[in-house]
Amino acid sequence: MSAAIILAAGKSTRMKSETPKVLHHVCGRPMIEHVLDAAREAGVSRIIVVVGFKAELVKESLGKHPDVEFALQAEQHGTGHAVMMCEPQLGEFDGPVLVLAGDTPLLRGSSLSDLLSVQSTEAAACVVGSAITANNDGLGRIVRDDDGNFLRIVEQKDATAEQLEIQEINTGCYAFDCQALFESLKSVKPENNQAEYYLTDCAEILKDQGNTVSAAAKLDIDEAMGVNTQDQLAEVEAVLKQRAEGLNRVA
Repeated sequence: MSAAIILAAGKSTRMKSETPKVLHHVCGRPMIEHVLDAAREAGVSRIIVVVGFKAELVKESLGKHPDVEFALQAEQHGTGHAVMMCEPQLGEFDGPVLVLAGDTPLLRGSSLSDLLSVQSTEAAACVVGSAITANNDGLGRIVRDDDGNFLRIVEQKDATAEQLEIQEINTGCYAFDCQALFESLKSVKPENNQAEYYLTDCAEILKDQGNTVSAAAKLDIDEAMGVNTQDQLAEVEAVLKQRAEGLNRVA
């Protein structure tokens, strides 16, 4: 039995819209519903959606989904803080949990299933979903040691010249052991310019505590595409239409 946390508390600032970002439509449906589909395809049995900006609109839109629960992030203090809001619901959950972004409608259920398989096989506290791409500008890099073992995620602004050349990037999708996740969040500190709690810190914290942490390149770069602008909205819609046409040709 596995669960999923879907982060959907953000505003639509760059979308230039009063509609919560995750409710903007892609192929006729709110983009977050495509993320819900991928999670279900991966076999997830519980879904907690973290709401914040115009929370009631998001809850109303997703109220028809009986497998969706909600956690409220009344003030936005980062991705780690958003996940902390789910502890009342998942604090006793003993199993794997996916953490996904609600604005990534190109996620595939098969990729998420692969992440869960790696987490189970390795008995890992955390598996970072990664992708290999030369188009790595602006994305967090996966840093490995000389033996290929995961070391840390380095954001572009903090990367050395050598790390900037790394083509394995963090997609923002994770498979955690649920108990390990909430334990690691206790050690996350808002020691950054935004004074936010970063979920990305959990991987390094868990590794430093002696847990198994890995990165698995089970996603493609399209799946990592988050929607922040109207142009990106049109871009992901075009990709989904291409996928649908490809399936129709095969059928």
